[in-house]
Order: sequence, then C-alpha cells, then structure tokens
Amino acid sequence: MHAKPRRPDDVATYLDRITDPAKRAALEKLRRDILAAAPGAVDCIAWSMPSFRLDGRLLVCYAAAKNHCSLYPMSTGVMADLAEDLAKYDTTKGTIHFQADKTLPAALVKKVVRARIAENKAKGPRRGR
Repeated sequence: MHAKPRRPDDVATYLDRITDPAKRAALEKLRRDILAAAPGAVDCIAWSMPSFRLDGRLLVCYAAAKNHCSLYPMSTGVMADLAEDLAKYDTTKGTIHFQADKTLPAALVKKVVRARIAENKAKGPRRGR
C-alpha cells in the first residue's frame, strides 16, 4: 500500500511536486499574473492548493490536475459576472480550466483577480482571527 503524499506546506513545495514541466511553467506564469494584478497579495496553501490572501481574505487558488490546470476564483458571482469572458474556457461553478500550452491571458487573470478584490472589499473589514 502506498502512503498518501503529505500536503504541501508552501507554494514552492507544491510546484516542485509537479512533474510536468509545461504545467509547472503554466502555474508559475499564472502566479506572476495574479501577483501583478494584486500587489501585496501573499502566498499561502488553502485546500492543499497554492493560493493568495489579500487583506486577510482568501483571494484565489490555482492548481494542476491530471488533464488540465485550474484557476479557482472561489466565487460563483465572479464566474457569473465574467461569463462572457470565460465562454471559450471549460468552467465549472467555481473553476476555470485551461491547458498548460494555452495559458490564461494576463488580461483575463487581471479581470478575475480585480473582481475578487472588489468582492472581498464589499464584504467590509475582516472580523476575528
């Protein structure tokens, strides 16, 4: 019986575990694009995926899967608001899927991230924690 791999403690560990160089490069580009759209966002791991927090709130997550890479806006509202922009991508209720050789355009990532920032700000200051 094989032991389950340990959950990654940080983003570098997560990315190091991706054996497909194209997927790793696609996620590294996505990470740079997210940071460009959200200066001040900090890396973290949430739900075993690389993620970003801004002002104490979870912003977006991203990951590699067997047959694709994903950006998780973690908002059905943002997914609905950007439905026209996302029409040519495979999506689920809260995920945008893309192929490693066809990365998401930086302008689209910026739109998603900025929409999430606005959504989080509309919730007001974070309580507790």
